[in-house]
Amino acid sequence: MLQQLKREPKMPTEQPLKLSKRPTPAELRSMLGANLRQLSKRAASISALCRELGINRTQYNRYLAGESFPRPDVLHRICSHFNVDARILLEPVEEISNTGGGPFQHPFVTDFLGERASYIPEEELPSGFYRFARRSFMDESKYVQGLIFVSRADGLTLLKGFEAKEAMEQQGLPTQPGTREFRGVALRQDDGIATLLSRRGAATASFNYLARVPSFENNFWVGYVTRTVRENLAGRRVERLVFEYLGARLQDALPVARTAGFCRADDFVPYLRSLLKTDESFS
Repeated sequence: MLQQLKREPKMPTEQPLKLSKRPTPAELRSMLGANLRQLSKRAASISALCRELGINRTQYNRYLAGESFPRPDVLHRICSHFNVDARILLEPVEEISNTGGGPFQHPFVTDFLGERASYIPEEELPSGFYRFARRSFMDESKYVQGLIFVSRADGLTLLKGFEAKEAMEQQGLPTQPGTREFRGVALRQDDGIATLLSRRGAATASFNYLARVPSFENNFWVGYVTRTVRENLAGRRVERLVFEYLGARLQDALPVARTAGFCRADDFVPYLRSLLKTDESFS
């Protein structure tokens, strides 16, 4: 509800512009403005978008209105943020967005899983290192903790990490770093964040859901993780999951990196244990 109150008034639907064979500067400004108005709908607000782009709000409004044109470095910043190229000066953004870009950008699903779902502001899930902690799928007396790195590229929120070596050994799987590595993408939800993660070649996958937990430092997310295995295989398929934001510097993550792998509930600080609800099974 609060997010809806903060949003800018919705912009009217526009008909795509078409340029003449020799477009004038005014036509180019109009094309850019129309495209920026479409792209800006992904943002929670124009003010937040301007902060992320590092552009003055008044100046950005002039771009939207087709009254001004950004410097080359500012244009590059805008294109990088929205994962588009300089064709936004020449073509309607709808035509640019529907050319390739992977399964989430296919016209059939782009309104459901595309750019609006993939755009997650830094304040909702900051880039940097996170500790993840959950109960072991195979041994309910043990827990697993490790590192996940969150980054931004091409308008997406990306995740990368490594399965614990002991967990792979327990399942009789290879333990080389390339085999243990997983990567994925985050999607924005009405009340939280969903992530889809997979090992190389889609060998295995997991779906995670996380919601931020109000705390003193506001650096915890709690939810659950599911693994993609058949029902009759050994072990559980769903467990409670906690993310703890550690910071963007490598030295912030080193203490957790040294303890990654299997552990006991008593190895966690009391607050993390309370989020994991170590005395309760996930339901």
